[in-house]
Amino acid sequence: MKALFGALFCFFIASKLSAQIQITGQVTNYKGKAIVGASVVVKDSYDGGITDSVGKFTFKTFEKGMQTITIKAIGYLINEQSVAIKQTACTLYVKLKEEVTELSAVTVTAGSFEASDKKRATVVLNSIDIVTTANANADITGAVKTLPGAQQIGEQEGLFVRGGTAAETRVFIDGTTVNNFFFTSVPDIAQRGRFSPFLFKGTVFSSGGYSALYGQALSGALILESIDLPERSEASFGISSVGVNIGLQELGKKKRSSWGIQYNHTNLQLYFMAVKQKPDYYKVPAFHNVEANARFKTRSGGMVKFYMYANSNQLGLRNPDIDSNVLKNAFDLTNLNWYSNVSWKENLSNNWKFNAGMSFSTNSDKIQNELQDKNNQQILLLENSLPYINKIFRVSVGAKLAQLKLVFEKKLGGINVIRFGAENWYSNDKTIFNNRLVVDAKSYVQDWYKAMFAESDIHINNNIALKIGGRMEHSSYLNKLNAVPRLSIAYKLAKSIQVSAAYGIFHQKPSNAFLANVPNLTNSKATHYIANIQKSTLNQTFRTELFYKSYQNLIKTFPDTNNNGHGFATGVEVFWRDKKSFKAFDYWISYSYLHTKRNHLNFPELLQPSFGATHTLNLVTKKFVMPWKTGFNATYTFASGRPYYHLINTDSKIIIADKGTTIPYHNISFSINYLPNLGKKMPKFFPIIVASITNAFNFKQEFGFNYSFNGSTKKAISPPAPQFFFLGCFLSIGVDRTQDIINNNL
Repeated sequence: MKALFGALFCFFIASKLSAQIQITGQVTNYKGKAIVGASVVVKDSYDGGITDSVGKFTFKTFEKGMQTITIKAIGYLINEQSVAIKQTACTLYVKLKEEVTELSAVTVTAGSFEASDKKRATVVLNSIDIVTTANANADITGAVKTLPGAQQIGEQEGLFVRGGTAAETRVFIDGTTVNNFFFTSVPDIAQRGRFSPFLFKGTVFSSGGYSALYGQALSGALILESIDLPERSEASFGISSVGVNIGLQELGKKKRSSWGIQYNHTNLQLYFMAVKQKPDYYKVPAFHNVEANARFKTRSGGMVKFYMYANSNQLGLRNPDIDSNVLKNAFDLTNLNWYSNVSWKENLSNNWKFNAGMSFSTNSDKIQNELQDKNNQQILLLENSLPYINKIFRVSVGAKLAQLKLVFEKKLGGINVIRFGAENWYSNDKTIFNNRLVVDAKSYVQDWYKAMFAESDIHINNNIALKIGGRMEHSSYLNKLNAVPRLSIAYKLAKSIQVSAAYGIFHQKPSNAFLANVPNLTNSKATHYIANIQKSTLNQTFRTELFYKSYQNLIKTFPDTNNNGHGFATGVEVFWRDKKSFKAFDYWISYSYLHTKRNHLNFPELLQPSFGATHTLNLVTKKFVMPWKTGFNATYTFASGRPYYHLINTDSKIIIADKGTTIPYHNISFSINYLPNLGKKMPKFFPIIVASITNAFNFKQEFGFNYSFNGSTKKAISPPAPQFFFLGCFLSIGVDRTQDIINNNL
């Protein structure tokens, strides 16, 4: 009986084994590359296998009939196939489609540098980068000028990008435009930006081909996103060689809301006593500004942010008059500025998001220019006393801008997204001008600018991405409706290497100075073509970019004012940043080659504009010495000489009476930031001591020339002082920025 039972058991096992069906096959991606480690199983069973080094698998199953085979692999979408399992072996050949995720998908980079928490692999500049960049002096645009595409202009404020004027680059905060981002212009002296880099958590510098969500900029866009809630409450105090500041930031107990206020006072009286200036400042520049903010999270995880900035400043300076050996030109400025915005981001149901932004700004400038004698007393000249008649004037300028912007975003599946929305700008500008010949000449421009826009991010797979968009724009003052397309594409060549291309049309209204006095003007137009290749890892970024930009409908002022101007800009740019090769050492190199010409304003022909240097090079280095808790920073900037022209208006034409090229621009700057410890007692004080010198080797710098009325005299435009020195101590109570600075150098 035992022998019979054993024989029956062996027969049963053998019959079962013979009933198993062998399943074999191979798993690849759509490029034919084998996928290693993919699991292949019969659904709702224990039967399955794993692919080997060539993507092949084999296993046996007892299941019969129609069965579902499930194939899974990391980084790929799950594949399920219905298979009829019969008495014979079954062979499967399966192709898996890549899963598109934010970590693995290609991103469009043509024309843009981005720094934010979302793009750690392509971070270029964050707030710590900005304040530790020697020669930037904690000015956002000063640091942006070390990136390719930006020009080194020292006689006028603003960002000059790829052959465009400063007015052709616009700044946006939380989606809405900023009308007066820089302090008011002063003749032949560049002004800095108004806002602190610590206000912002994200920075996008687009030197061309920017998103359809933004408009009214022919050349570029600087897009800033403000911080959300602070990590903890903080009190701060700072004193420096140019002023003082004090602030308070309070975080709610549940960490869902915060508010803050800060006061800054800048007065250059003591600094000008220590460092001699070329102009004679009879009113030393003095600034007062107050900032306030409030932020809170909504129940659904959204965020509402309010920010307010108010500033007043004044200055008065004298320079020798170029048309006289004894007279002086005296310029006087009083400025009042207010800016505020409210932004609201909200998560809605079904993968919808909602972004709203509202801003309001007002700016008032009172400017007076007069001639003075050697005793600094005002001189009144006869009406026909050329060339002095245009040097005695008063002008009052008031500018208001209100904006409302709505953006809806829908996630379509994976990371594909569509955005659409609308915006409305109301501008109201008024100018009153007086001189010896004109009394209270008023110009007034009121405009409703409306736009609708749509844009979609389409990821075909992890290797190919598209950004397709466009805008419809209308100005009530011009009574013009324009449609402008935008298109970008990116393709991943390897894990960290990709190529991108972008195309777009951009429109911009003429400045109000022209709109107020000239009828029948239209928008200026620029068409951008961009291609780049980028290799980016966590701590290294290399990119090179080619661009071509054509201009149409630029403003001409001779023989009359019209939109008949045109021009082009083309070039190549290279950027390399490395935080990996040397311990605690960060550096980047940028190079720009620019070939540009314009026939605009009173140019008699296509000429290279005076704000366009052919070659620009920046080397920025940062070394943090951990035992000393000290950062050593250095920046070298070079720009080839820029052209200058003396254009004379005759009765019938404009002639070039003189022209040339300025000397090359060189600037080597250094800064040190020291972070000492002040003990462990409460409250804790966290100081940062900063010292810097700009143009440390005292290079001669000239930015162009001014000419006398008859052209017999010309004087170089140079900085008010050859060097700038800064020393400050900034004390924080409650927030230690030491680790932020250390982490930024790791």
